[in-house]
Amino acid sequence: MNIVTFEAEAFKTKVREINQKRVEYFLYSQPGYSRSFVKGEFMMAAEKPTVQAESPKSANPVFTYFPISFYAAILGLTGLAIAMQKIEQLAGISVEISRYVLYLAVLVFAVITVMYLIKVAVAPAEFKSEFRHPIKMNFFAAFSISLLLFSAAFLDINQMAARIFWVAGVIIHLLLTLNILSFWIQNTKLELNHMNPVWFLPVVGNLIVPVAGAALFSKEISWFFFSIGLIFWVILFTILFSRLLFHNPLAEKFLPTLFILLAPPAVGFISYVKLTGAVNDFARVLYYFALFIFILLIVQFKYIYKSKFFLSWWAYSFPIAALTMATALMFRQTKMEFFRGLAYVLFVILLAVIVGLIIKTIQALVNKKVFVKEE
Repeated sequence: MNIVTFEAEAFKTKVREINQKRVEYFLYSQPGYSRSFVKGEFMMAAEKPTVQAESPKSANPVFTYFPISFYAAILGLTGLAIAMQKIEQLAGISVEISRYVLYLAVLVFAVITVMYLIKVAVAPAEFKSEFRHPIKMNFFAAFSISLLLFSAAFLDINQMAARIFWVAGVIIHLLLTLNILSFWIQNTKLELNHMNPVWFLPVVGNLIVPVAGAALFSKEISWFFFSIGLIFWVILFTILFSRLLFHNPLAEKFLPTLFILLAPPAVGFISYVKLTGAVNDFARVLYYFALFIFILLIVQFKYIYKSKFFLSWWAYSFPIAALTMATALMFRQTKMEFFRGLAYVLFVILLAVIVGLIIKTIQALVNKKVFVKEE
């Protein structure tokens, strides 16, 4: 019996040795690998390990991961300044608080621009990644939209500054629009799930051009950009609604961007009235559709608000500001008191939203949740 047991153990040992040699041979035969025996265990060691590209350790993460989406805050602050200008006019307030809000927006814009330029210098790979990302690349349009909004805000303060901002904004936005549209057309890896309301930013920018441009330069230039924005708004709105109804829902962080749907008809109404000088039937279609979208979004607010804070929350701000401005313009054109009262209500909502976003943003900065690498 002992002999049988001994032979069985010897057989098992032999089989183990054979299997071990097979494993060793297999590992050794793999391209790019060598074999080593450490404490009775085989380990694969890459002869030429692949070194992953990492951001320089000396680079400050604040600059390396500074998000282009920060420009959305400028749209909100500048939108607040312009809306405040209109409310001051409606209420007959002589103290121009809006001017200080505008100067604050310009200051924050300058700070963000300097910081992003540093990012381009110290982390060019991160910049290129954002610029070719199917979603993030649309936020670059927020830079040129900011310039166009500054032009509208300075229109009654300093026309020379308004002209400079407008020309710079128009040139940069046209280049970005061509670049982004070319990316959409030529990219073979775009999927419907990449589509979200952020894609509307280049469209909204074109619709903003006439807000100041109609008073500063030839209206033909403004009609050119208005036409681009109007047609592509209809196209993208159709695609987005198809995605929302029949495909995967938006990621949690992009739920607040649904408010961007409010901006094109509201801004389109303002631009159209600036170009034609009257509220006609088509202008009413734009305004009342914007008002309906606002009501629809309010009904969905619990669904939208459930997401944790991201910079994308700033998408709440500018569209509400645009509707506030459109409503104030509607009052000036129709003289109906209903629109005056609605403009006041919308402005109070806008003010509360902006204050809340500033608090949330400061909290995120303090907790170091902003300058981080995104998946």
